[in-house]
Amino acid sequence: MEIDMVETDKKRKRNSSSTSTDSTLQWSQWQLLDSILPTGGFAHSYGLESAIQARLVSGPDDLKTFTLHLLDSTGSLLLPFVHSTTMNPTLENWHNLDRILDATLTNEVTRKASASQGSSLMRVAASMFTEVPSLKSMRDVCIGSGIDVSLHHAPVFGLVCGLVGMDSETSQRAYMFMTMRDVISAATRLNLVGPLGAAVLQHQIAPVAEAMFQKWMDRPVEDACQTSPLLDTIQGCHGYLFSRLFCS
Repeated sequence: MEIDMVETDKKRKRNSSSTSTDSTLQWSQWQLLDSILPTGGFAHSYGLESAIQARLVSGPDDLKTFTLHLLDSTGSLLLPFVHSTTMNPTLENWHNLDRILDATLTNEVTRKASASQGSSLMRVAASMFTEVPSLKSMRDVCIGSGIDVSLHHAPVFGLVCGLVGMDSETSQRAYMFMTMRDVISAATRLNLVGPLGAAVLQHQIAPVAEAMFQKWMDRPVEDACQTSPLLDTIQGCHGYLFSRLFCS
């Protein structure tokens, strides 16, 4: 009887420890998705601003179509890099995937925006997640060794998620959510839709975004592709705008 009570107490402590770890991980997950995280995501419109000036987007219906194309493109092109770095968050694998993505991105505006956001995320994560010292050491290696690393956002996000302890499915879905959140936020600042309309639109798009996520999740980097060449072209035109609110 006494042995059974001891075993029960041990199990209770193990379960309590596991629950505490899971709860802490959830706080980290939510913080990575928090809009106040200073990674510069809200400085980019993902090509929406140039699409508006090119008169490809002029209202809420066009915005919905644009967002769906953007999510599909994000899933096909960037989720493989998020998945691969989350599954294998090592310095060598991260550097290799960063180089591959740098060669894959087809326009300078997108490439610079990705590197800017990735560099900011790496700086913030290294300072924030002090319980994961490898984040700081990896960043220090990149800065101090002169290694040619562009710090693109998708591989950095997967690296951070993997080292913090997030599973690949959660990190990929989070990346899709951030893309949807940021482009709709950009739409409100471009006066394309109001805050309430933006919230309604995001809720309406969520089921379609989940279907796209299920379609593109867990794919190898070799399958990464661009499904919306017009979107890619529009994003590249942002640098030619005479006046602009966003960096990309």
